[in-house]
This record gives sequence, C-alpha cells and structure tokens, in this order.
Amino acid sequence: MAALLFILFLVTVAIFSPAIAGTKPVLCRYKGHLYAPCLAYFSRGLEPAIFATDRFRGTYPLNLKAKDPDSWAIWPLIFQDPYRAVRENEWPGRPANPSKDEGRPNAINLLGTDQYGVDVLAKMVHGTTVALLVGFVSMGLAGTIGIVAGALSGYCGGWVDMLLSRITEVVMCVPTLVLILALVAFVEKPTIWKTMAIIGATGWTGIARLARGEFMRLRSSEFVLAARAAGAGPLRIMLRHILPNALAPVLVPITFGIASAILIESSLSFLGFGSPPPSASWGGVLNDARSNLAMWWLVVFPGTAIFLTVLSYNLLGEGLQEATDPRLRESRK
Repeated sequence: MAALLFILFLVTVAIFSPAIAGTKPVLCRYKGHLYAPCLAYFSRGLEPAIFATDRFRGTYPLNLKAKDPDSWAIWPLIFQDPYRAVRENEWPGRPANPSKDEGRPNAINLLGTDQYGVDVLAKMVHGTTVALLVGFVSMGLAGTIGIVAGALSGYCGGWVDMLLSRITEVVMCVPTLVLILALVAFVEKPTIWKTMAIIGATGWTGIARLARGEFMRLRSSEFVLAARAAGAGPLRIMLRHILPNALAPVLVPITFGIASAILIESSLSFLGFGSPPPSASWGGVLNDARSNLAMWWLVVFPGTAIFLTVLSYNLLGEGLQEATDPRLRESRK
C-alpha cells in the first residue's frame, strides 16, 4: 500500500508538474483575456501565440506588468525552469542560479543546479512525466500485443499456437536495449515516442506466454463449454468469458514491465540516447553528473527517485501476484 501511495504521488506530480515548478504562469490575465502559458511544458504548441507576438521571450514576471499594468498571474509553487537557468532579477530581487561546483543545494535551489545552472528539482519534477509516460505507454502497447497473441495462441491451438509461439521465442532473443541503440543510429530524429514503441514492441513476450497458459487452461472450463453450447462465437467467448478470468494474473508482468521500461529509459538517457532536448528526464540528470563527479547532488537525487520508483512498481507487482494467486495466499497463513 505504501508503494501504491508513492506511485499515486508520482502520478499527481506528473499531471501538475507545470503548476509545481516552472517560470510560466499557471493562469494569467493579459490584455483582457485569460491564458494558461504553463501548458507549453506539455507541448510548445500550447503556448498562446500572443506572448511570442509581444516578444516575451520566455520571461513573464516583468513583461506582464510592463506590457499590461492591469494584468495578473498565478505562478507555480517553485519559480524554476526545467530547461534553462533562471537569470538575475527574472523574478524581482532574486539572483541568478549558480552553476558548476557552486550549484550545490541551497535555500532557492533545494536540490541544487547542474553545470549550466538549471534547477535539479524542476528537472526531476518534469522528468516524472517522462518516466511514467514511458512505463504506461510502452507497457500499454506491450500488454495489448501480448494479450492478443496469447489469447489467439491459447484458444485456437494447432498451427496458430505453433506459429505465434515461434514468433514469441524469436522476439525473446532480441535484447531491447541493444535494439534501441541500433535503431537510434539509423533514425534521423529519435524521439521518446519511438523509444516507447520499441520497448512496447519487444516487451510483450512474457505477457503473451502467461496469457496463452491462462487461455489454454480456461478454454475447457464448464462456463466456456456452456457459452459455446449456447451459440456464442469464438470472439465473444474470448472477450466476454475467458479474458476477464485470465486478466488478473496478466496484470502482474505488466506491473513489473513498467518498472523495467523506466529503467531502460533511464539507462538510455544516462548514455545520452534518451529523449532529445528540450525534455527533462531522471537519467538525463545522471548523465549531467558524468562531466563533473564532484556534483554529488546530480547522482544522489535522481538515483534515489529511480530506485524508489522501480522498487514501488516491483512491490505493487508482488502485491498483485499475492492477491491473484491463491497458493501464495495460503502459504502466508
């Protein structure tokens, strides 16, 4: 339950990251209209065009009052940008962010700054979105492929089972990390979405084998025979009768797969092959520490976040496994 609460906390941070850390207003009134410039942290296209036309150049606190004295704004809890260093007096009376060895944790930069003066806490807050997105999207794709392949293999049997089983075994022989590194060398513009697609396209094998076993076990059950005798077709039997009963055990490897996907993305970012700028990721902060090992805060804080997140997903997976496997429940008594 503690792991579940921690994951829910990360989800909350990811959703509200622009309101937690940033230099763009969460909500502002400018020239008689309401805007939410902070949405630009999710996508640059969401930033209102009027601020580019009026040449704000990403600096809001002084420009709002200078260009419209009647304007007002609601600011993020932490005035720090995840992609650039805050300049001197960008927020009235606040000094510029320190850089390099001077960027150790302080009252303004709670987790310190990197060698360019970018706040580490802001990068980690916005990196939460990348970490969770990689886990959920890639394993959503892997889960869909795995369940479909396993269902067809387990229910149909025969040559369908033989063909899908051989395909599964071939995919299992492909190392995900090596495949991603190979594709990055050929892809002109690698993106985080392509990385998630590769992780999902290679991470479904365990789910497929488990789904296959569950469908093979349940296809001869009495309720399936009754549904077949009542005239239900194969597709309805698989979706309406077998899948709900086979889904609980399949959720366990999906949970473990989310943790594995986060580790893979962090490893890629650490090696410099992760999501391209401007995007913040925990592995990217670790990669920044390679240029100056004396900046210990670039190792400790993102490393701790990755460790706790992966641990939480593994604990959640074990909890689901215990809840769905009656043999484990009996052994605990």
